[in-house]
Amino acid sequence: MGDAAVGARSGREGEEHRGRPADAACPAADDSVTSGEHPSAGGGDGPGDGQPPTEQGGSGDGTPRAKQPRSFWKELPILIGIALVLALLIKTFLVQAFSIPSDSMQNTLQQGDRVLVDKLTPWFGSEPERGEVVVFHDPDNWLAGEPTPDPNPLQKVLSWIGLMPSAEEKDLIKRVVGVGGDTIECKGTGPLKVNGKALNEPYVYPGNTPCSQDDQGGQFKVKVPEGHIWVMGDHRQNSRDSRYNQADSNDGFVPVDKVVGRAVVIAWPVNRWTNLPVPDTFDQPGLGSSSSAAALSAAPQGLALVGAVPLVLWRRRR
Repeated sequence: MGDAAVGARSGREGEEHRGRPADAACPAADDSVTSGEHPSAGGGDGPGDGQPPTEQGGSGDGTPRAKQPRSFWKELPILIGIALVLALLIKTFLVQAFSIPSDSMQNTLQQGDRVLVDKLTPWFGSEPERGEVVVFHDPDNWLAGEPTPDPNPLQKVLSWIGLMPSAEEKDLIKRVVGVGGDTIECKGTGPLKVNGKALNEPYVYPGNTPCSQDDQGGQFKVKVPEGHIWVMGDHRQNSRDSRYNQADSNDGFVPVDKVVGRAVVIAWPVNRWTNLPVPDTFDQPGLGSSSSAAALSAAPQGLALVGAVPLVLWRRRR
């Protein structure tokens, strides 16, 4: 208000009131903004009497000098730092990108595809479900003998912030066909049976049979222990999955705590953008149900509710 008052009085001190009596009153509006016109406020008629002091660094007429905006190049490192921190948090708690290195999941996934893996829902206690495509850490040297790529410094940085998969971590991607308590069975060429129910598997690679006829693990009947899953590749005759690792320390089962998360979408290349839903064959009656499915659906709703409470309180205060 003080600056506005000074600006309103500028150039009016000492004016002669031509054509009017000397004692004519000034308009009331002038009184409200020019307190220096009253003798009690200023004590004199000089142009500087009664004016509030100007702000430090302001111009001579009392107008504050506008703060110079910081240049783009000075703010760029700050913006990059914020972006890196957000990317690291997203990678750690929400979503991470992974590359498909082999053909074991054809035709659902092709070699070179980039998938986005949901890492959030396991934090709410949900566990892998039948039919989901999951990424998991190597349980017990499943990838022994596989070559490890040697990334350059740029690739290391991009993998650290989650924009590229890490070359140092040995991860696999397969489809969950059995969870804790399930009995999985393959006889002859199939079909694959879960708890006695035959699965119709349209996602199996064309020309493959659901079960493989060999004596190395293709024929089996196993019961999945609690806290574990049984995984198989969609390219059944080209996948070293749970069937062919039954001699390891986990009998071919994958511990749930080794699961990184569920692959939910193909993000690259652009012409292959699509989501990765659970096939309908896993919804057939009598197959069995798991409480983790409820946790999976409740987790996002609970998170949304927690996030909405502060917003509602803020709006009520306003």
